[in-house]
Amino acid sequence: MSGITDFDALRRAMAENSEQPEGPARNARAEELLTAAEKLNIPLAVIEALGHQLKVYNYSSEKGKMFVPFARLLRMWDERPEDFDEYETHSLHWVFKWVSSGMLDQPHIPLASIEKWLGEMEHRYRLAGHSERAVRSAEHSVAAHVGDLARAERAYAAWLAADRDTMADCHACELHGQGWWQAERGRDAEALELWRPVLEGEYTCAHEPHTALASSLVPLLRLGRLDEARANHLRGFRLVRAMESMRGAYAEHVEFCALTGNEARGLELLAERPAYFTDDGQPQSKLEFMSVVALLMDRLTGLGLGDRQVPGPAGRAWTARELAAHARAEALALAARFDERNGTTYVSERARARMEQRPLVERLPLGVRSVRPAPPPAPPVVTAAATGQPDLPALLAEARRLSDNLRPGAVEAWAAVAEAAEGVELDPRDRAEIADHEAMGLGPEGAALFERAAQLYAAAGDPGEALAARARAAYVRALAGDVDAALAAVSGPYDEILALYATGDTGTRQTASVLMARARILLRRAHEAVGGAGEGDAEGHGPEPIPAHTGSRGPDAVLGEAEAAVREVVALVGGRTGEDVRLAARGAEAQAMLAELAGLGGDLKTAAGLFARGAAAFVAAGLPWFAVEYEARLASLAHHLGDVAEAERALRAALEHGGAHLEAPGRAQLHLQLAELVGGRGDAVEAAQHALEAAHWADEAGEGATLGAWARQQLGGFLLRQGRWAEAAEVLESALPDLTAETHGDGAIVQTQWWLGDCLSELGEHRAAAERRLQAAGIARHWPEQHDHATLAHLAGESLGQAGLTDEADRAYARAGDLWRELGNVHGLIRSLRARAWLALRTEDGPAAARLLMADAVRECEAARDEAADEESRQRFVAELGHTHRQFGDLLARSAEGGAEGSLPAVFDEALSRLLRAAEVFASLGHGALHSRTGAELTAGWLEIELGRLTDARARARAVLAAYDGYDETDSGGTAPEGMNDDDDGEAVLARRAEAEHMLRVATEDPD
Repeated sequence: MSGITDFDALRRAMAENSEQPEGPARNARAEELLTAAEKLNIPLAVIEALGHQLKVYNYSSEKGKMFVPFARLLRMWDERPEDFDEYETHSLHWVFKWVSSGMLDQPHIPLASIEKWLGEMEHRYRLAGHSERAVRSAEHSVAAHVGDLARAERAYAAWLAADRDTMADCHACELHGQGWWQAERGRDAEALELWRPVLEGEYTCAHEPHTALASSLVPLLRLGRLDEARANHLRGFRLVRAMESMRGAYAEHVEFCALTGNEARGLELLAERPAYFTDDGQPQSKLEFMSVVALLMDRLTGLGLGDRQVPGPAGRAWTARELAAHARAEALALAARFDERNGTTYVSERARARMEQRPLVERLPLGVRSVRPAPPPAPPVVTAAATGQPDLPALLAEARRLSDNLRPGAVEAWAAVAEAAEGVELDPRDRAEIADHEAMGLGPEGAALFERAAQLYAAAGDPGEALAARARAAYVRALAGDVDAALAAVSGPYDEILALYATGDTGTRQTASVLMARARILLRRAHEAVGGAGEGDAEGHGPEPIPAHTGSRGPDAVLGEAEAAVREVVALVGGRTGEDVRLAARGAEAQAMLAELAGLGGDLKTAAGLFARGAAAFVAAGLPWFAVEYEARLASLAHHLGDVAEAERALRAALEHGGAHLEAPGRAQLHLQLAELVGGRGDAVEAAQHALEAAHWADEAGEGATLGAWARQQLGGFLLRQGRWAEAAEVLESALPDLTAETHGDGAIVQTQWWLGDCLSELGEHRAAAERRLQAAGIARHWPEQHDHATLAHLAGESLGQAGLTDEADRAYARAGDLWRELGNVHGLIRSLRARAWLALRTEDGPAAARLLMADAVRECEAARDEAADEESRQRFVAELGHTHRQFGDLLARSAEGGAEGSLPAVFDEALSRLLRAAEVFASLGHGALHSRTGAELTAGWLEIELGRLTDARARARAVLAAYDGYDETDSGGTAPEGMNDDDDGEAVLARRAEAEHMLRVATEDPD
């Protein structure tokens, strides 16, 4: 406070405070500044300090405080209007709107007072000569709030009919308000059309498109425009996150989460803003917030998560059920206060309707890290045995139907049979099947149970099925890693089943089962022979690689024996696949096993064809879900063979064949692979959709921190390629905490930081962009190849400079320059020198340092040009020299304009010589550098005008016009001179000609 001794110091302090984050600290500082203003004994100082206080109160959670300073301002105006300058006069009338809307938000202010205030606003606006547009907008707000819909419609029409003037809200705010009303009346499409220019960035302000993005969420969901809703949530939440005054918009994002199956993200949002539960400065936004809190908590309770701990008001722990009751009571109590003030029930009706909404989408994946709350364990199924009314025949029939036809859910059906059969006497056949299917779900642990099933099948008089169960027991021993023991165990059943089959004492199905078990074991041995992994365990996870140990037999012999065993299966089931779906499945699997053996033998093309045949056979048999694995393996082989189109086809087929039966981990993997392929051929839009799906299914699979993080990283990159900076930033920031060098590689971390830095730079968050780029550079500095390190250091310098951190930026550019020099990258070195020169202008001794740095850049260009290894390289260095001369000239002119050094004409002369040198260098490059040449000449011409050399400037302008004589404006799109591209250069040609003609007019005017 002691530093504020004059009006200028006060104004600087208020400007600094305006840049601080919204909240009580900024408000408190505004109050201190008002006290300081009062001590200056300058009426205008007090007026400006009151206006500043009003502004910070309005943009905070303490909106209710703004009435006192406004009343004081209004009194000062009525007593001494001459104390107000033009700006403060405008501001006084402007904040009438804030006060009128602020009164509506405070239920303790009587409605009669608000109506009286509205009349006062209308009267004062009329006296000041303002349009009634702002007044009618305020009237509409009052009528809409109390539920007088007829009056609201009349005021709305009058609002739009009145002329826009300086008191009208900005276009962005007006369009938001108009769209809000259309949405309130159920006209969602009309609302979104009104919001379109705001959402697309045509109109913006301090709080737009923030509020329009939030308001658009539910209308978009109701219209089924889910991709837009997702994008607007990611963009919009990023904007409102740090703005304390936007509790109402924040609530709309929480509401969106509750209505789209994103309850976990909704909880994260609540946890970020604990003060929103208790801030009382704006009751209306608190009502909105507590209403959606109740909505979210009711949703969680409905999912069976009522006892889950959730973020809530400080001072105690809350369960979802408890917070639901508390939030509902708070919201309805606030609504009742408004209704009592308004004499209606409208606010309460709207609050109840909001709290009672049902989800509009079961689950809308957002791409950001958020695990859906798991429902509590389901209560135990009441089985037939538990109720004393066994229905085993029906359960057995259903289980056999599913397993005989290889339908999904067979294992679960047999588990239900086993549970229902507890304590019930069953015949050996039934017990054998129960044991057999229980063993199938145990993988390598199921050997003993398979043996038990074999004994029961034998007791039931089915020796073939008994041998099949023993063969399955042998195979699971191979899964456990003991392939030799498995081969020994399967040899007996193999010989016996062939003998039984020859005499007709067992069927093809049982025989195929034993032969397939033996073939699978031999296939695992083939994998060992070439040092690879086995087929994978019963859960689909591949085992660790096993050292090759084939004894005296070579790999070729082992592969041959395995192939013979597989072909034995093919010979057995060939021609019979139409009789039994299980036989069809054996034939299809055999084709895939032959494919695997071909791959082990190095014949990848044959392997790909056989995988395709196996997948097609499963589909033809009506078992498409079994084709998924083989389509996925085919995709991998096709990609390895360079057939990207076939790889993409196979991945799409795998997703289609899996359908609803595809488990979450597999679905995530397939979508992620498809994202990479589609993105690789340039379709970032579809690639982003697949990456989004991959992230969603990885989260569902409980792999959000591993596979999900990778999917989010890819999604962020694809969004960035589309220029969707805010969405990409949200997704990349969500991915970073889970990315680790151990799991994903430090390259993925660097790329994510790099992309995030690019996004933040585009969003104008330059300090944060610099932090990300420096973090990435810190990792890349340890890599053997230093190009990425150099690039990131250079980009960090760019961001630091844009953030106003001049010294830090210079150090980053200097580091980049050293790296570029070590790498032999002269272009990078030159650009770092030029960047440092521009930065130097900001410092106290800047011009001299800037000259030295730019001169260094010129020397580096000339040396590289003279030492170029070939003509193409020389041409590139010549172009770099031209740009350096051009920037040198611009830099000198800028330093002179700022009064930073020497005599202005002398510096302009030096700048002019640099620009003319640039034009000469560009001219030596021919048509390819025409725009660069004419740009330098035009800048030189403007300097000549500044120096009074009008004849030279006119000559310069005519030369530029002559350079474009070959351009025909009457041609569609223009015809560029030789060496120029019509589409790329047409606009540039028109701009150059227009500037040259303007220069010619200026230089022709009589200087006197």
